[in-house]
Amino acid sequence: MIARPGAISTKHRSVLIFMNKDKQVLGKYFPEKAVDLVFTQLQSKKVQLRISRKRHTKLGDFRHEHNGKPHRISINHNLSPYSFLIVFVHELAHLYVYEQYGNRVMPHGKEWKMAFRQLMQPYFSLNIFPPDIEHALLQYLQNARAANGTDLNLTRVLNNYDHADLGTVEVEALADNTVFSMPDGRVFKKLSRVRKRYKCICMQTQKIYLFNPLTQVMPVTTDAS
Repeated sequence: MIARPGAISTKHRSVLIFMNKDKQVLGKYFPEKAVDLVFTQLQSKKVQLRISRKRHTKLGDFRHEHNGKPHRISINHNLSPYSFLIVFVHELAHLYVYEQYGNRVMPHGKEWKMAFRQLMQPYFSLNIFPPDIEHALLQYLQNARAANGTDLNLTRVLNNYDHADLGTVEVEALADNTVFSMPDGRVFKKLSRVRKRYKCICMQTQKIYLFNPLTQVMPVTTDAS
């Protein structure tokens, strides 16, 4: 369902945010001190904000207006308020770049980096972030990279606040040869580190995959026989 401009879509249903009472919806996902500014930015740019199910390939995305449909930003529902806000600003920067340059520049080029830094600055003045997140985020902003989660230091800090699934751990914390499972049911064994990623073998297919070190997985207990 496509909501009208300036709407939040939750659980595939749309909730309009033209009135102040609708800020309560934003308060479920964003830090309390950020809600007024987020609300203003959504209204100003007539953005549809969609709260998405957990996606393993991305934390959020931006789609520009097309055929009468408004700009749309979607963000995974399971993020902490701090991660949710950072992803929102990341995607909002794409909107600003699109309005100024269209598709004539790189998605995460210098134009996007400048927009991301500028849009994030007002949130620092609101004293929203805990000291550890603010420090890691300021370091990240010195050279913001292409995608959310590519800065390992920032991601490690944010993982302390995100709603991690019960019993999961990061791949980098596992010992070599540990067996673990993924949400889709596949089972892997951790092998060795290859540059910045970890080589793992799928037990069902014997195919080799490279895992981001911060991927959340479920260790599998193997009983000795």
